Amino acid sequence: MTRRTARVVVAIAGSLMVLAGAATVWAQRGGPRQVAPIEPNTRYDGRFTFIRLRYGPPVAYASQRIPWSHDYPTGERNLMRILNEISYLAPHIEETNILALDDPALFKYPLSYLCEPGDWYVTDEEAAHFRAYLLKGGFLIVDDFRYYHWENFETQMRRILPDVRIFDLDASHQIFHSFFEINSLDEIPNYYDQRYNYNNGKPMFRGIYEDNDPHKRLMVVIAYNTDISEYWEWSGTGFKPMDESNEAFKVGVNFFMYGLTH
Repeated sequence: MTRRTARVVVAIAGSLMVLAGAATVWAQRGGPRQVAPIEPNTRYDGRFTFIRLRYGPPVAYASQRIPWSHDYPTGERNLMRILNEISYLAPHIEETNILALDDPALFKYPLSYLCEPGDWYVTDEEAAHFRAYLLKGGFLIVDDFRYYHWENFETQMRRILPDVRIFDLDASHQIFHSFFEINSLDEIPNYYDQRYNYNNGKPMFRGIYEDNDPHKRLMVVIAYNTDISEYWEWSGTGFKPMDESNEAFKVGVNFFMYGLTH
């Protein structure tokens, strides 16, 4: 990461303060957990599009937050703004899509994002379809869960990849150097730290490789015991410190850049 790039990220995170007015009004109306309506998907046009995975029945509008929708849509929009400014990716920014694991359209998109897998359940059809997606080159980012959610996540992943092995990732892994140089995982914020002290309050990162071989392609990256997208969502609103938001943006950018280049 160059000094110029570092300055760009800080500047962009600061520029997201323009969202603060709207976010403040939003918070006053219902707090930071007020539910946003689920918007229609944008038509595929070849441009990079953020794909959020949903599980459970289709939902047009939720009166209560549904786990897979946490931080939607502001989190992904803010991250896409960052990617648009620091790269030539030119992603859709306002238009982000939601797809089920067995949606045929999923194969058009190289990356997908899953949150709150502690409440995740995979049907046989979804498992078979998503297995094919991963084995044909798809990349999955998993985020926003903590200690007692791990058992369910691993159970559902074994429905998708029955012989899966899950490996710990440390700061030496290439994913933490794919764009920004993240030399210490201790700098990455842990959203749950104020309420839970699992793993001494530190995030954990894990991965799933093709053929369970760490020398082959990383198919899934897992941000565990943290909620990276929470910091994307509330960047510039005063809910989260700017330095923590910057670190979360760096992680997000690296995950996406790695997935797009491997």
